[in-house]
Amino acid sequence: MNQHVTAELADPVNIAAAGQEDVVRLVDLKRRFGATPALDGVSLTVRKGEILGIIGRSGAGKSTLIRCLNGLERPDSGDVFIEGREIGRLAERELQPLRRRIGMIFQHFNLLSAKTVEDNVALPLKIEGRPKAERLARAAELLDLVGLSEKAKAYPASLSGGQKQRVGIARALAARPALLLSDEATSALDPETTRSILALLKDINRQLGLTILLITHEMEVIRSIADRVAVIDAGRIVEQGPVWSVFAEPRSEITRSLLGGIRPQLPAEIAGRLVPGAGAELILRIDVAGEAARGPLLSDLAVAVPGPFRLVHGGIDHVQQQPVGTLFLAVAGDDERHLAEVIAFLKAREARVEVLGHVAGSV
Repeated sequence: MNQHVTAELADPVNIAAAGQEDVVRLVDLKRRFGATPALDGVSLTVRKGEILGIIGRSGAGKSTLIRCLNGLERPDSGDVFIEGREIGRLAERELQPLRRRIGMIFQHFNLLSAKTVEDNVALPLKIEGRPKAERLARAAELLDLVGLSEKAKAYPASLSGGQKQRVGIARALAARPALLLSDEATSALDPETTRSILALLKDINRQLGLTILLITHEMEVIRSIADRVAVIDAGRIVEQGPVWSVFAEPRSEITRSLLGGIRPQLPAEIAGRLVPGAGAELILRIDVAGEAARGPLLSDLAVAVPGPFRLVHGGIDHVQQQPVGTLFLAVAGDDERHLAEVIAFLKAREARVEVLGHVAGSV
């Protein structure tokens, strides 16, 4: 990929306004299919120049949401604003120019097999009626951007999955959109290719000032690329905020479940021995972030509250340059005063403490 993206590839107006206004604003969006609410009062914004990740399980409402954003689905009620214009009541012919302000990349690429790579990239411009020379020049710029200049005359069948997705990204950028929608764009790719595609999207966001809204069911994707995250469940946004903050202190059960694969969890061997009653040791889960995760928390605890405790699992990670940690401590289970002092000390350091249960014997 060309690391030095030229200014001509970007929309100068978008870059100048980045971060100053909303590209997308949804207000109390509702959509039902029969008795089933696909969207049940969704409100959120996507700011210029940011990457917002929307995550949820299958059936949570993600696909309906993205179809409402690009005008393919009409909400039953609520408002969809794109660059300040409410689109819900626009006629189809009025939607066409607005759709050109929205680029779309798909899970399964959606390339035309009978057209060359450069023709696939140039297709949105052909639909607009742009001259052939302009279309091909733009396609060449974008293929350089995504690192596929040498594949311009190739056909999709000869490309790898990652290369096909790079072509899809180039095509989505052809008309210089204000918003890029990514619908599970890495779900069909292997982990290494996924990392390269996410790095490309982050680079495009940073250098072009392009606003990106990505739909995914993978928290690792959110962690790798998003500035903010919104968690959707049963058609409702149940939690949203900066990625590091949501990772540090997930408030909903669905968010904690989605984070289960990438945040430290109590080892199954210990979790299977937890009991609610008395036991030799008590297991505490401690979540820390920011300044609380930077300092020598356990060393300070040992000095401030003398008494037996042990770290049995956990660690500190970094999300958006912020330290976020989960630690599991075993504390003597028969000394209530010592336990209370340990918990009080940790909470005073802005740690979130959860008592998981006792275990018989040592862990």
